[in-house]
Amino acid sequence: MRVVVAPDKFAGTLTAVEAAGAIAEGWARRAPDDELVVVPMSDGGPGFLDVLHATLGGEVVACTTTDPYGRDVPGAVLLHEEQTPSGTRVTAYVESAQALGLHLTPDTERDAERAGSAGLATLLLTARARGADRVVVGLGGSAVNDGGAGLLQGLGAVAYDASGAVVDVAGGPRSLPSVHRLDASAAVEAVAGLELVVASDVDNPLLGLFGATKTYGPQKGLAEDRLPWVEGRLVDLVDAVDRGAGPEAADKPGTLSSRREGAGAAGGTGFALLLLGATRTPGLDVVADAVDLTGALRGADLVVTGEGAFDFSSRSGKVPYGVARAAEAVLAPCIALAGQVLVGSRETRALGIDAAYALVDLVGEERAFDDPRAALADLAERTARTWSRRR
Repeated sequence: MRVVVAPDKFAGTLTAVEAAGAIAEGWARRAPDDELVVVPMSDGGPGFLDVLHATLGGEVVACTTTDPYGRDVPGAVLLHEEQTPSGTRVTAYVESAQALGLHLTPDTERDAERAGSAGLATLLLTARARGADRVVVGLGGSAVNDGGAGLLQGLGAVAYDASGAVVDVAGGPRSLPSVHRLDASAAVEAVAGLELVVASDVDNPLLGLFGATKTYGPQKGLAEDRLPWVEGRLVDLVDAVDRGAGPEAADKPGTLSSRREGAGAAGGTGFALLLLGATRTPGLDVVADAVDLTGALRGADLVVTGEGAFDFSSRSGKVPYGVARAAEAVLAPCIALAGQVLVGSRETRALGIDAAYALVDLVGEERAFDDPRAALADLAERTARTWSRRR
């Protein structure tokens, strides 16, 4: 029996690589004759580089960047050479969560109103300095909601108030009220010649009911009564970008970019990248292509995916839903192992998953967090009793 193991990370406990290893280990204990194909996955959020490096290899270039509050943190860029019809191309993979991640700051210290995206600029400039022709930026799991203003300034953009004085916009939404005009031309020049790709797990626009602030602001710590104010600052930013483009611009670049799918990713960092000329691709698709998920699924009898919390939001570009759709294409059943399963069997099947199993149901919440690798291996072993033909 050929079993493909393709989970995402279990946020806060296991990377996707660790989770895939634990599932394979437990499954093999129960069904040692099954052929296990291990393909860790990511949607572009935390763990994006680990998954790609484990599969593609390549050179990891270490650097120092800054977190959402300007403190130094370690970062890295993955460089991968590939042959194309026109010659050798160097693709750099960048994980924005290394600089913008929610996990970088304890809950009690988070303040989304002053969290900025400038640290991502360091990663992009590192990629360029190391000879990248193409930069794929994984967006997800961020603590910021600044519309990418910090990123633009970090790449050379200059913001001005109504009097023409220069304004620092690297301090999150609180640094945006006085911005009247933002000249992004130097930032565009800083990445000129680079093919930029946004790999995100969400397709939200920047503004509105389904925009970055309304949809994801609360999980970053924005209070409900502050959402309209923060939304207003992003509207100001879009207007400032349009003013900075000058009257000679044929279109309104800020307005157009803010409406595009993915502009709301990572608190609007997607907006800034689209403004710089990036294209957007679902993060799961980027990883699936890189690790050749389609090839791994050929001949599969069963697909096992998973993530920390399996709920109905998994449909929005998340790994289990994407893997399930790929499994359906080869007529293979797909099951999910998760830390918690927060939907019923009907909703699970609506997501394309035949069955879902929770760690906390098997071993309890304490062990699920204290020894997640062993607990996940035990869950996989028990699940193999039901799903392996050689049980």
